[in-house]
Amino acid sequence: MKRLVYIPLLAVALLSLSGCETVRNFMARDLEDEDFIIGQLYADERVDEVPVIGQRVKVEPKAGECQNALGLKCGEGENKDLYETVNSWLGVPYLYGGTTRAGIDCSAFVGAVYKDVYGITLHRTANDMLRDVQLISRSQLREGDLLFFTNSKGKVSHVGIYLKDGLFAHSSTSNGVSVSRVDGGYWEKHFYKGGRVKK
Repeated sequence: MKRLVYIPLLAVALLSLSGCETVRNFMARDLEDEDFIIGQLYADERVDEVPVIGQRVKVEPKAGECQNALGLKCGEGENKDLYETVNSWLGVPYLYGGTTRAGIDCSAFVGAVYKDVYGITLHRTANDMLRDVQLISRSQLREGDLLFFTNSKGKVSHVGIYLKDGLFAHSSTSNGVSVSRVDGGYWEKHFYKGGRVKK
């Protein structure tokens, strides 16, 4: 008689355990979906543009003229390592979540350059990098400052590194690592703030 009572209890216990696992799986999937939805608010948008510089540059020295690694006229006191590092990344394709030369997104590119050139570790996402900087206006930008851009949802979703003369380096959804102008077109319209990294 006792055995007959234990068998239904065992069946109920097993069903309860499998039910818990189902609930656990559902909850995990639901949280992943929530992360995905939140991620989309801050996602990079595809921006079709013709970059100023889109592929690695081979500088041919011109007599009497100093050119940096990107082929731009040298500026007094400019950081040679910054231009060489950016040039070494040019042409690497954009990959959302990517962190290597096989494919890289905007914040990973900025983070890699900052680590190599300045020895500074930044937060991983464009939005989180706002915590690493003191916000500045566009008129205050100088070499090495970060530039933040919003997407059509008004969320900070893109980051690049200011070079000079209105040029910045970034990993663009359409061109990968490239150099673009901040003035004019999409980038001017979606410019949020400059950021000077806190040291």
